[in-house]
Amino acid sequence: MTLNKILLSVTCLLSTTSTWAQDKVLNIYSARHYPTDEVMYSDFTKATGIKINRVDADDAGILARLKAEGAASPADVILLVDAARLWRAEVDGLFLPIKSAKLEEAIPANLRAKPADNGGTAWFGLSTRARVIVYDKLKFSKTDVDSYERLADAKFKGRLCIRSGSHPYNLSLFGAMTEHLGPQKTEVWLKALVGNMARNPKGGDTDQIKGVASGECGVAVTNSYYLARLMRSAKAEDRAVVDKVGIVFPNQNNWGTHMNVAGGAVARHAKNTDNAVKFLEYLASPAAQNHFANGNNEWPTAKGVSFDNPALKAMTGGSFKSELLPISAVGMNQIKVQQMLDRVGFK
Repeated sequence: MTLNKILLSVTCLLSTTSTWAQDKVLNIYSARHYPTDEVMYSDFTKATGIKINRVDADDAGILARLKAEGAASPADVILLVDAARLWRAEVDGLFLPIKSAKLEEAIPANLRAKPADNGGTAWFGLSTRARVIVYDKLKFSKTDVDSYERLADAKFKGRLCIRSGSHPYNLSLFGAMTEHLGPQKTEVWLKALVGNMARNPKGGDTDQIKGVASGECGVAVTNSYYLARLMRSAKAEDRAVVDKVGIVFPNQNNWGTHMNVAGGAVARHAKNTDNAVKFLEYLASPAAQNHFANGNNEWPTAKGVSFDNPALKAMTGGSFKSELLPISAVGMNQIKVQQMLDRVGFK
């Protein structure tokens, strides 16, 4: 064999090896810091042979990193846990709109980005969490807190506990309220919430639930999966907290309970686009959607998926009316909401 033929053979072998390696890799930037998700990553690799490399950070950190890395970013898939962040990343051009018949069939239109100019979709909602109200069962009843608007009632003066208004979970809720009530009424409502606070906003959602159970607060706002975790906990002290609080899915008589969304997208500069699409399609499959429900106490977004999570069923009685606002509309309000929060002194 001549030297040229040997060099050609080696070049072809290296090229094939490089292509194979790329075909078998997927790089994920994830804000989903849930240990229960490890099963999904493992199952995807077992089914496809695609190795997953993952960087974990919060939503804001991921977006900042993508901007700093630019076209050099190794990220293929982005997983975020809030509607406002998904919308922001889309507007900033950090996602690559894709076309996938499987995803478009599975995920309802209001839980994904609006079609881009090329007909693709920038991101897809993969699971949802309800923004619910918990209350002290000894002092209040469900009818006292059957809507988000009632949190402004004078009866809750010095009784309301809530995390920072600037936290994405609250920005999304307040963005939805702006759609429902209009900016002026929403700002009046936010000012009343500040006046009703038992203490300055602090801690996470679990802290708000425990504040109600301890008597420090009479009413609080939380994402549903935090409460579900306490309900399913093996710790007696966690179950004792649950026994002391009631739960309400607000606004069942009109627009329904606000639902925040966790979603996924293909990164703008993805090097393994096909693998990224495969992974998002997998996350919309019945197996993965059941894992979101049973593993992390979230509601599936894919149509027709059933699940068997005792905590989710117990807190809802089996079903509830959820808000159907387009997530993009909620995200677009976040700057306006932040300005309202500054004006009313909501920290």
